Amino acid sequence: MRTTYLRRGLVALLAAAISSAALAADDAHTLRIGYQKYGTLVLLKAKGSLEQRLAAQGVKVQWTEFPGGPQLLEGLNVGSIDFGVTGETPPVFAQAAGADLRYVAYEPPAPTGEAILVPKDSSINSVAELKGKKVALNKGSNVHYLLVRALEDAGLSVKDITPVYLPPADARAAFERGSVDAWVIWDPFQAAAEQQLSARTLRDGSGLVDNHQFYLASGGYAQQHPQVVGALIEEIRAVGEDSKADPAKVTAQVAPLIGLSPQITHKAVTRQGYGAQPLTPAVVEAQQKIADTFADLKLIPKRLSIKDVVWTPPAKVAQH
Repeated sequence: MRTTYLRRGLVALLAAAISSAALAADDAHTLRIGYQKYGTLVLLKAKGSLEQRLAAQGVKVQWTEFPGGPQLLEGLNVGSIDFGVTGETPPVFAQAAGADLRYVAYEPPAPTGEAILVPKDSSINSVAELKGKKVALNKGSNVHYLLVRALEDAGLSVKDITPVYLPPADARAAFERGSVDAWVIWDPFQAAAEQQLSARTLRDGSGLVDNHQFYLASGGYAQQHPQVVGALIEEIRAVGEDSKADPAKVTAQVAPLIGLSPQITHKAVTRQGYGAQPLTPAVVEAQQKIADTFADLKLIPKRLSIKDVVWTPPAKVAQH
């Protein structure tokens, strides 16, 4: 009897082990992508070409939408996604918090795709006049650096304003209510506020920031699945090149996906940078400057080395 129970126990343990291994294998063959409301990844998701390409490698694709870059990189940090896209600042905050991330590619500059907005009837007409005012922004997002640079350019610092940290939807509500004096935001939220609320641009990123978009992967995923990451970047680049060649077509595709009018969507589309490429030394240097700025301002707890977390694909992947 004891032998029978022992045998049954071993069979149950073996079945559980096989089940766990199967689940682990399934997880290993699922690429989990984090995306935001707008951008090239939205087009890639709609196109379906990535799923078709990776199916041949036995890789499934799972998509998760996030309200902003900081939230997306928190997902990367806790292991709920493997890959995503954000602006310049979120990776700096995430790296400072110990996230295991790798920069794998970037999009060309899009400095007009983010801005400091004020209500149409605001008496504020310059960044200098933000002194003592409440400014809404998503903490740690790409616009955080825009605000820092714009204030510096006006002879101020973040200590001269009252930052109100809110995600885009809540920030827009506060902006409409008049609870804040200004809102620092990116497209398509920026274009929507300009069109729907007649919000005025106090200062965009021109002459201040590059506003690169970065594609990032978890360090573990990039190391274990370089071929998948390489294929993903190629598909993103192809979609970007198509988008650059035909903005009207992109507008027609994106508008219903993000729930905005063609007029708003077209404005955002034409301000975006397209064409994912591996990071250049100049881009790494620019990102290092951002990290140094936040370290100097004590907004992150330590100094960082950006070049240490830039992904270098294996030679056989880079040749494709």
